Amino acid sequence: MSSIVERPNAVTFKGNGVTLLGPQLRPGDAAPSFTLPNTSLKPVSLADYRGWVVLLTSVPSLDTPVCDFETRRFNEEAQKLGADVALVTVSMDLPFAQARWCGATGVDRVVTLSDYKDHAFGYAYGVYIKELGLLARAVFVVDAEGTIRYVEYVPEITNQPDYDAALKAVKSLA
Repeated sequence: MSSIVERPNAVTFKGNGVTLLGPQLRPGDAAPSFTLPNTSLKPVSLADYRGWVVLLTSVPSLDTPVCDFETRRFNEEAQKLGADVALVTVSMDLPFAQARWCGATGVDRVVTLSDYKDHAFGYAYGVYIKELGLLARAVFVVDAEGTIRYVEYVPEITNQPDYDAALKAVKSLA
């Protein structure tokens, strides 16, 4: 793990600086590839969405109020975004917990994926929190060719992302 970039105090958690592992991605960067299990343990990769606009979010845990609200909000917005837009949320929650949460909340338009196995998504997208073993809250909008067009690493993990800016970025590409 010595080759992984450490970004001390990149964001805060309850006001305390935490270290994010991995690069800080920027608009114009190629979206790193990933393959993660969905709620049925089926592998899903970014390549599965080639030709789509992808609203890709990372959250610490769906079982927390902020993550719950965020994922429900994006699920509601999905119906306004068109058929060529995919919404994907990645967390460290086990796929079984994600399936239970989606069933209990009625979230059916956001695909939930788990980074529990090797944290490869967290490292590739620069959202793995060294001190907590969770993913930081972040939003990435990836265009149909696989280029990142919008990035928000939410500065305080317990805060909501900028929904309007993320949705505007998606709509400009869809």
